[in-house]
Amino acid sequence: MTFVLLMFGVGALLAAGTAALGAPLWVQLVAFGIGSGLSLALLRPVLTKHRLNRAGAIAVGVEAIEGSDAMVLRTVTADNGMIKIGGEIWTARAYDATQVFEAGEHVEVVKIDGATALVWRN
Repeated sequence: MTFVLLMFGVGALLAAGTAALGAPLWVQLVAFGIGSGLSLALLRPVLTKHRLNRAGAIAVGVEAIEGSDAMVLRTVTADNGMIKIGGEIWTARAYDATQVFEAGEHVEVVKIDGATALVWRN
């Protein structure tokens, strides 16, 4: 929504410029419409794309952990276990209840459920 208001601001500046030059009201309205429309059509897609790329480039929080490699410290079953993810120790459970991971194995973090990592065989 902020970008849309910015685009209307561009149109308002053009309308103010035409008013300062002594143009009639209908010319000011046309300048506002053209300025707002062009900025919405040309600038908004570029700004939106830039914003989405920056947000998607760096994963933070849970998104940074999901999909990462971990080492099993204590046997991981469907009920409990302990893993090490990038220097941090996490409680863990097997994503598939039939799997058991022994200490020293490497696993992939599939999902974070609260403070527990759900893991899967690499």
